[in-house]
Amino acid sequence: MGLINNLNMSYLELISHSPEQTQRFGARIGELALAGDIFLLVGALGTGKTCLTQGIAWGLNIKEYALSPSFVIVRELYGRLPLYHIDLYRLDHIAEIAELGLDDYLYSNGVCVVEWAEKGLSILPTEHLLIQIGYLSDTERGFQLKPSGQRYLEIATQLKDFSPNP
Repeated sequence: MGLINNLNMSYLELISHSPEQTQRFGARIGELALAGDIFLLVGALGTGKTCLTQGIAWGLNIKEYALSPSFVIVRELYGRLPLYHIDLYRLDHIAEIAELGLDDYLYSNGVCVVEWAEKGLSILPTEHLLIQIGYLSDTERGFQLKPSGQRYLEIATQLKDFSPNP
């Protein structure tokens, strides 16, 4: 994983060269996570949103493998903190998302990771870490981290010097 740009007040860019690096990056996010943190993931199908979430789960000392919750909307996993893995892929209308009652997860003492977050941005909490993932090649992915709120600026600052080497 390599740093493209230094953190400025609006975003941090990183590159992952493999799924394993993406998982290690996620694990670092999980290690930094505190109760109430919200990570919003945006990216095309297959860019690595679930791979990143697997790493976040490992960073929270969750032993269970994080699978995509596409068919159940929310999966709950337990480690150092609960992880609420939310997937909005199958939802097409903001009203559907609003009716889910996600506030119980979003404003809890757990960590929320929301895949396909762009579908619900208007109703999701305004303070969060938005992580946009894009294809660079078959194995490389670009990550753009956009912190919203002081807590998430602190996380992005701590990730600025992240190295994927174990």
